[in-house]
Amino acid sequence: MDNRLEKKYGLPTAVCMVVGIVIGSGVFFKAETVLNKTGGNMPLGILAWGIVGAIMIICSYVFATMATRYEKVNGLVDYAEATMGRRYAYNVGWFMAVLYTPCLVSVLAWICARYFCVLIGWQDRITSGACMTIAALFLCLDYTLNALSPRLAGKFQVSTTVIKMVPLALMALVGTVIGLANGHMAENFATMSTASISTGQGLMASTVAVAFAYEGWILATSINAELKDAKRNLPRALILGSFIVVATYILYYIGLNGTVTTEELMASGEAAAKMAFQRLLGPVGGVAVFALIVVSCAGTLNGLMLSCCRGMYALAVRGEGPRPDLFSQVDPVTNMPTNSAIVSLGLDTVWLLFFYGANLDSGWFGPFCFDSSELPIITLYAMYVPMFIQFMRKAKDLNGFRRFVMPALGLCGCGFMVYAAFAGYGKTVWFYLIIYAVVMVVGNLLYRRKAD
Repeated sequence: MDNRLEKKYGLPTAVCMVVGIVIGSGVFFKAETVLNKTGGNMPLGILAWGIVGAIMIICSYVFATMATRYEKVNGLVDYAEATMGRRYAYNVGWFMAVLYTPCLVSVLAWICARYFCVLIGWQDRITSGACMTIAALFLCLDYTLNALSPRLAGKFQVSTTVIKMVPLALMALVGTVIGLANGHMAENFATMSTASISTGQGLMASTVAVAFAYEGWILATSINAELKDAKRNLPRALILGSFIVVATYILYYIGLNGTVTTEELMASGEAAAKMAFQRLLGPVGGVAVFALIVVSCAGTLNGLMLSCCRGMYALAVRGEGPRPDLFSQVDPVTNMPTNSAIVSLGLDTVWLLFFYGANLDSGWFGPFCFDSSELPIITLYAMYVPMFIQFMRKAKDLNGFRRFVMPALGLCGCGFMVYAAFAGYGKTVWFYLIIYAVVMVVGNLLYRRKAD
């Protein structure tokens, strides 16, 4: 088998991967979570969306600068190797392949099932065995799409990105106009939670929640080796996609609060978005647009799965991790690292089971229950810190803005995210870190030393 991946994706796919991975689930899933965390304080919620959006833009700019300099197999792992060395790059790749990406994929599978259940009127079954069965079905179908036809998966990514912008644009524009006319907007902006503002805990917790809604953009770098003219197209995709995401999120959040009250949004949970679209477009139009939300979530799942399937391959092609000879193989017909994809499906299933037991049922794992849609994301921000520091030290040929200013702002953003996790979740973070440490110890036991 040839172990090289073809250059089969262009700039539109890369932009749609950034936008498509990020937009599509979190903006619907976390809108009511943010309001609950802030006690119904809409301005504080908008601040949380804005803070994390700014951090995303800054970090994407830094990685876009790296993308113009380094190109190998998997963007983030390549950047970690160029800045911190092979061992650190291995740890980043292992974390993303075993914990970070499978956690996000598993949660997205459940979110797809959750909104599908709401669409067909099963609001009371979103934590049931039926919903989890549908989640597993979404997981397997998307794996099949990516494993058998990567090109078709790329086209699906572009299509769903266009589709998902329809309900978001409608809510952002029409919802804002209606909210200004009916007074909901002014009422929601006037709703303040002094307790959340005085302690800051509401802002910190909502910031961590919003991190899930914004996360995934870095995974677009996983198709680095399959992107045409990657050193030009990948930076463009990261920066353009990031600005599109931030603008869309904030405008959607404002429009949503113009259609339903904060009390309804906080109380209705997963049905809030459906309720808002039905008020906006009527019962039939609301259901039709909500169906597009389900497609939107499926597109996000597809983008994550596209990256997840390449997790073990990114390690194996460097001769690292378990059985490099096995996981570096690329199928000659589909041009897909099939063995890597199979392992990713197994890991996705394990983390889907964990998410159900830790977050949807009665807490199977005791103090080790954590939200796998949030804390692994904060861990990745912590991993960026030494990379940014080393980049500032090594990139001597860049001007001061690209070498020092933006990486320094990125460091501030990453530090804020870590602080927000501890401030918002307390001791839960420590139990999560124990699981993280176990995963990384296992990974280092499987590390294969190579002569430089």
